[in-house]
Amino acid sequence: MQAKDIMTTSVISVPQDGKIEDAVRLMLDHHVSALPVVDADGALKGVVSEGDLMRRVRDTDGPRRSWWLELLGGSGDSAQDFVKLNSHHVTDVMTRDVVSVEEDTAVAEIARLLEKHRIKRVPVLRAGRVVGIVSRANLLHALSAIPDGALSKPSNDDRVLRAKIDEALKEVPGAAVNLVNYTVDNGNVAVWGVADSDFEENAIRVAVENVSGVRSVDIHMGRLPAWAYGI
Repeated sequence: MQAKDIMTTSVISVPQDGKIEDAVRLMLDHHVSALPVVDADGALKGVVSEGDLMRRVRDTDGPRRSWWLELLGGSGDSAQDFVKLNSHHVTDVMTRDVVSVEEDTAVAEIARLLEKHRIKRVPVLRAGRVVGIVSRANLLHALSAIPDGALSKPSNDDRVLRAKIDEALKEVPGAAVNLVNYTVDNGNVAVWGVADSDFEENAIRVAVENVSGVRSVDIHMGRLPAWAYGI
């Protein structure tokens, strides 16, 4: 299996010229903890995560000297700290040294990268543009979908079917497609993720069942907690 066989293709990203307020709103609206930062052509420029934003909060809790005093005091990182803590631009707080993979990167290699760099997800690139995200959850779903645990190479038919399912899910009204993951094995589809209601879960099931070539659909979907909706 490769990245393109398990990745989430509905990627929520923030533009390179976006504001931090934009990033926060996107995270809250789409229930994600990190966003790729892309330029006008969709090329990856960085990643902004909850960790990047939380550092702004943590670093302002305790007493600190004025930024100009820290500059005069010779701290080599103080100017950078000042920008990260006070800027409203995504590019000033994002992580620039991003670990990414290509579509044809083997799943085993992705697992090694996540472990080595202690990260939760990697952007998937095609010619430098972001086309998907592979997370730890994607890896676990792929493993659990294969009875013997062997991540064999999917057939061309399964890959074509996956692309059709991707388009079908985008037609489900109100569905948070970025929170839905699925695997295809010999026409048998397993779907994970979260839905707002039983009605939405059933709509997702029907959308997948109606794709020509799907032999069976196995649904494993939960519900977001009330706090995720601001209740």
